[in-house]
Amino acid sequence: MKDIAKKTGLSIATVSKHINGIRIRADNGIRIQGAIDELGYKVNEIARGLKTSRTMTIGVLIPSLVNIFSTSIVSAVERIFQQNGYSTFICDYSSDPALEESRFHFLLDKSVDGIIITPTAISSQSIAEAMRLEVPVVAIDQPLSGMDADTVLVDNMNASYQAVEHLIQARHRKIGIIHGPLSTHTAYERLKGYLRVHVDYRIPALPVYRKCGDYEMAGGYAQTKILMSESEPPTALFVTNYEMTLGAVIALNEMNVRIPDDLSFIGFDNLQMAMLVKPRLTIVVQPMAKIGEQAAALLLKRLKGDREDHPYIARLKTELIPGDSVRQICSYPARILQECLEKCLEKCFEEFLTTLWQGDIIRLRLND
Repeated sequence: MKDIAKKTGLSIATVSKHINGIRIRADNGIRIQGAIDELGYKVNEIARGLKTSRTMTIGVLIPSLVNIFSTSIVSAVERIFQQNGYSTFICDYSSDPALEESRFHFLLDKSVDGIIITPTAISSQSIAEAMRLEVPVVAIDQPLSGMDADTVLVDNMNASYQAVEHLIQARHRKIGIIHGPLSTHTAYERLKGYLRVHVDYRIPALPVYRKCGDYEMAGGYAQTKILMSESEPPTALFVTNYEMTLGAVIALNEMNVRIPDDLSFIGFDNLQMAMLVKPRLTIVVQPMAKIGEQAAALLLKRLKGDREDHPYIARLKTELIPGDSVRQICSYPARILQECLEKCLEKCFEEFLTTLWQGDIIRLRLND
């Protein structure tokens, strides 16, 4: 640090501020960074941690690294923290509550400065322990039950409401849903939106059309097979996460169910996948990068000692991206349409015969 100060002609205190992420004049920062690059200076994180009680590390605890929702968020989180001089510990607890507790305490034992968690069943005692150690925690996707913690959520109820409303406006009345385990906040809210829109439009939400999956591809596959094997299958289906959407599409292909001719379909997340499927799927898209960015920004704010708005709850909006997988159906039953067609044909035929008959009379009169 002395060498950098000497090369730049600035004080050691100014150099120290820049290295520790404290804002200084922009021109001084450029001079210091240039000297750092030229001299090949590397920060000794262990020594800095001993001095500042900071390790410049963040723990990220997620239920699955193969889940596109989690990996997209992790990517955004890592980018933000890297820009701010932090390293990240990524822990996958495989949706196992016991492993979730174990990994959480592993991160505390590593003296991370803060934790971002997508919780499943983390105990309030564990969160309280983090707070006692002054380790700020930000929850993603699901609130921490009974705890005042910063949380970044998606407006899941309105996401589901808008998707099902889109199907209702296309005149569908037999609408199926495959939701996740109702022990999770997201699944509960998405089912709540499905039920509420049925109430608002005064349409019965029949239990036979509601299937509970596991947020995995196999669950979407199995529940779609069951749903489409009903004596009166739905005319439309809403699947509430990406993995189950993928499983549902595979099942429909195996059953030779054509989208949207036989079944209108709305999926969840992964716009790229939706564009690859033919026809292009209508899909609900979560702002996954924004979720990660918001969570990281909240944690950085707490690490700077700013707790003015704690606990802060952010609710981000989803977007319904229209595709070609929803068919507008006629509001009249086929039987009534058939009767109308038959009556129309009968009337047309009568008018045709009348015209012929009148023409014959005219010709007879002319001949006379």
